[in-house]
Amino acid sequence: MKPSTPKGTRDFSPTEMVRRNYIFDTIRTVFQRYGYLPIETPAMENMETLMGKYGEEGDRLIFKILDSGDSYEKYKSTFASLDEDVENESIAIMDKEKHGELTSEEIKRKSILQNRLFVKSISEKALRYDLTVPFARYVVQHQYEITFPFKRYQMQPVWRADRPQKGRYREFYQCDADVIGSNSLLNEVELVQLIDEVFTKLDIPVTIKINNRKILAGIAEVIGEKEKIVDITVAIDKLDKIGVDGVNKELHEKGISAAAIQQLQPLITFKGNKVEKLNLLKQLLVGSEIGKKGIEEIEAIFNFVYNQKPETRNLELDITLARGLNYYTGAIFEIKANEGTLTSSICGGGRYDDLTGIFGLPNVSGVGISFGIDRIFDVLTELNKFDKIDYSKFTTKLMFAHFAEAEQAYCLPLLSMVRAAGINAELYPDVVKIKKQFDYANKKQIPFVVVVGGDEMQSGLLTFKNMQSGEQEKLTIGQVIERLK
Repeated sequence: MKPSTPKGTRDFSPTEMVRRNYIFDTIRTVFQRYGYLPIETPAMENMETLMGKYGEEGDRLIFKILDSGDSYEKYKSTFASLDEDVENESIAIMDKEKHGELTSEEIKRKSILQNRLFVKSISEKALRYDLTVPFARYVVQHQYEITFPFKRYQMQPVWRADRPQKGRYREFYQCDADVIGSNSLLNEVELVQLIDEVFTKLDIPVTIKINNRKILAGIAEVIGEKEKIVDITVAIDKLDKIGVDGVNKELHEKGISAAAIQQLQPLITFKGNKVEKLNLLKQLLVGSEIGKKGIEEIEAIFNFVYNQKPETRNLELDITLARGLNYYTGAIFEIKANEGTLTSSICGGGRYDDLTGIFGLPNVSGVGISFGIDRIFDVLTELNKFDKIDYSKFTTKLMFAHFAEAEQAYCLPLLSMVRAAGINAELYPDVVKIKKQFDYANKKQIPFVVVVGGDEMQSGLLTFKNMQSGEQEKLTIGQVIERLK
């Protein structure tokens, strides 16, 4: 057997982990500065917690967990009889089937229900698809223990049964920040500022794209396809990937009328600045109250952001931005790198007005964003940004080298003093030639080495070596600590 990882997953070397921890630490520091508190939730959730929250496409990408090793064999024989035990919808479909009255859509629906029931019979749990839905479940479950508005951040892996490709993995980390229990647009403004600060610190030029699902709902309303809002947003959200023709084709396949598709064309193809886009929307949505509300919210966010921080980088209104997740109801965000070949978003999010309602806590609004750590890592790698970073807080800064066991024992209390001063340090554990110890330090890119021999033990003056320049000097342990601090 050749050792390998499952497709869409990866191992990370020490160098990669140091770089990833730099990204995590940068984002975590900004989260905490803005008042967000950390939580964690389990890797797996009950199936009913996740299913139906991400739309049909999202549901298909959820990794289901088999209840036990023999579940498949145990329940395989029951698959054929599942029709007799289905819920109300399936019973109605079966009654129509007996009389030969099933439409093609109902036949398709019957197949979907059978598959869902079969999956449910062998699997009650699934790996989390994102961090937002588990967060909503957490809020409802712990509603009497937390203070609203509740600001939390979460940095954990998620899993999606997607087709692996550049920038897209089946296991990847998300770093989420959400505030729930507040309707104020100041939360959206703060998230824009937080996003800007994170990418400024990471030195990644980005464009922060913003839209509003109320605007999209208004568009669906004025073109006469109000009930098809989900199909319209899912299709428009793919514009960057499949182009205008691909979007139009998908809209047609979803049953959107030719007249409605034609009315959408000016929005899909329009190029202009923020003011021009808003003017176009105001003309189109003059008869839609929900659409006008979305425009008001967008304008308020822009005004707040630029009044507080005019230099906010590249905040752009994108009227084709849809973000396909079903739970978004207001402002939506998507952030893309301005440099490099990665075209996928590296951060995104939005407002959800009643996500907790599905768990029994209605009318609690929230808004949040999610940083894609793996894509950010790929961007920083491609742009050679990691070469400019000081990793000393994540790696060893000083190593103690020695000639024999006596010197090794002498180093131990010195090592404790250095670590107590907040300096990352280590002692070479074996008694070997000094050259081998230096080779080890060079391979680990440890910048400084203290060499301890008989003379150093007697005098208390340690040989302090800069591994990059090769310069050496005699210092006391106190002087070494001061020099490194």
